Amino acid sequence: MSEKILLVVMDGVGYSKTGLGDAVTLANTPVLDKLLKECPNVRLKAHGGAVGLPSDDDMGNSEVGHNALGCGQVYSQGAKLVNESIESGKIYQSTAWKEIAGNCIEKSSTLHFIGLLSDGNVHSNISHLIEMLKQAKAEGVKNVRCHILLDGRDVPATSGLVYVEQLENALAELNDDTFCGRIASGGGRMVVTMDRYQANWNMVKIGWDTHVKGIGRQFETAKDAIETYRAENEGMIDQDLLPFVIAEDGKPVGTIVDGDSVVLFNFRGDRAIELSMAFDDEEFTYFDRGAKLDVCYAGMLQYDGDLKLPARFLVNPPEIKDTLSELLVSKGMNQFAVSETQKYGHVTYFWNGNKSDKFSEELETFMEIPSDKVSFDERPWMKSAEVTDAVIEAMESGKYDFIRCNYPNGDMVGHTGNLDATITAVEAVDLALARVLKVADKCGVTVLITADHGNADEMLEKNKKGDVAVRTAHSLNEVPFIIYSKNAYEVKEGSFGLANVAPTVARIFGIEPYASWEESIVK
Repeated sequence: MSEKILLVVMDGVGYSKTGLGDAVTLANTPVLDKLLKECPNVRLKAHGGAVGLPSDDDMGNSEVGHNALGCGQVYSQGAKLVNESIESGKIYQSTAWKEIAGNCIEKSSTLHFIGLLSDGNVHSNISHLIEMLKQAKAEGVKNVRCHILLDGRDVPATSGLVYVEQLENALAELNDDTFCGRIASGGGRMVVTMDRYQANWNMVKIGWDTHVKGIGRQFETAKDAIETYRAENEGMIDQDLLPFVIAEDGKPVGTIVDGDSVVLFNFRGDRAIELSMAFDDEEFTYFDRGAKLDVCYAGMLQYDGDLKLPARFLVNPPEIKDTLSELLVSKGMNQFAVSETQKYGHVTYFWNGNKSDKFSEELETFMEIPSDKVSFDERPWMKSAEVTDAVIEAMESGKYDFIRCNYPNGDMVGHTGNLDATITAVEAVDLALARVLKVADKCGVTVLITADHGNADEMLEKNKKGDVAVRTAHSLNEVPFIIYSKNAYEVKEGSFGLANVAPTVARIFGIEPYASWEESIVK
């Protein structure tokens, strides 16, 4: 195979529609500007139906984005999967739900729900929680406690009180002499519980202490906690909210004890795996958890199919097959994947169809570069230089037919809401591209440049009052797909999404794609 390909994913870099807080355009990006002017390129859809989500009002994310990039097809994902299961009632017929509810009914114990409280449809949806609360009462569960994580990333930065009120109203309608549902604990998603890729186990420990043990600053209500923390910490947004415990007479209202049932109602896997390990693993050493709790624990989905984690789950994940990695392995082609910790799982696990194991130990090489453990707006360049070093070494080795990398900067810094830092982040990626393309020229490598979703392109938004506010969520914008090559490739006319990238790679390699795939972008 004479042709070699490098795929670069500029995470969170899209085309702005509004021009509000467009860090991509505001940044000095001579390389990207030149590529878009001189090279064949198209715009790709990276949200909604193009990545298997329920509607085009649903923003894409890195998980479903890399699924689509890596498998060349569109699968029902996340919220759509759960929506279908709840609407059909299939979720309540699952063995896991029957065990969860039955355990509480048999033992007169408490059912706990833990998860992200928003309607962002990226990690969770509050509507799923409310529907399960209704079902729990209908089946005879008497006590329910909700442990809520405030969002502020996939929804407006300080919208948490809206969702707290929605949940409190739903609980008030359900509560009577036969049922008692309450909020028991919470905190911001970037402080409490929702770490990923084992980057900061202390977040999970804080969550364990808060949700399970009821250790932490006490408040009468979640609203009191949010308002107090905001008053005490100027500029604090929901994702950074400190942990809180709801208590009466100095006692937590919802500790998790032996005999209880627990549901993690997040459907996205990356920030659900570590808490699932804390509940499921017999031997657990990442923090002082204590003895394994004798609880009936389930995830909304199985977050890692190869690790069988968690063992009990409510909704079956999409069974992704016919991935690009499988196709290239079948042709004996060597692959190299690299990113820093924050997106390492995306170019490996999610890219390979939610599989932890490689399809071939011999033909697939994965490299993780440890991320800095600081707020990303403090070092917006992140590990772009180190990722580039690895990509250059891989190209120069001549060993790999297909190389893929992810630069997390536009997404991770974009999530902080810091526009100036995000501009720097985008510029850091542009500098990396300059280095990569220089070596690609020398080595004769075709470079494909795209993104998995937008974020840095829309850092501000108008609220309902017409005021401009900070935006920390992903955008609904299209993303670029650029072909940089010594060969003349011509792109087709039409509407394309992320799932068209894998067929394009196959077309450039000159190999037959799977029949299940979308069409190639190049003729």
